Amino acid sequence: MKEIRKTAHETQCLGCTLANMEMDAHVVYEDNFVTCILDHDPFNEGHVLILPKGHFRFIDEFDADAAAALMAAAQLLSRAVRAEFAPDGISICQNGGSFDDLTHFHMHVVPRMQDQDFSSFYTDEVWDNGDLKAKLPETRERLAKLVEEMTAV
Repeated sequence: MKEIRKTAHETQCLGCTLANMEMDAHVVYEDNFVTCILDHDPFNEGHVLILPKGHFRFIDEFDADAAAALMAAAQLLSRAVRAEFAPDGISICQNGGSFDDLTHFHMHVVPRMQDQDFSSFYTDEVWDNGDLKAKLPETRERLAKLVEEMTAV
């Protein structure tokens, strides 16, 4: 495994700060390459962000190890979210370039419910999710425990 080293730019990157746990976040899983946290503004309960620990803006910049870790985390988190929250489906998406408010690659794992309009995910519409924000610590505890059980082999 490669050691992750940060450049001067990366020390000022919000995504790097979150991925390397230099800022408080609701971490549900991490390995040598990625950190998975609950979104601070969740679309639904269990909405997770997967962030590489190395600084990448775009998926085509990933090395093979980081790409494999990202996909393994997406599979693991999708499985855990389905088991814990029983959504009707999951959307996995990523917004790059000027659409990326972290200036750092991150992938969303979003639990979805039938008949729920997902278009607001891509607009500036404010979601009525105060109840979900209030229970982020509880959600983190539940999801992190399940992920730990799933990875204990």
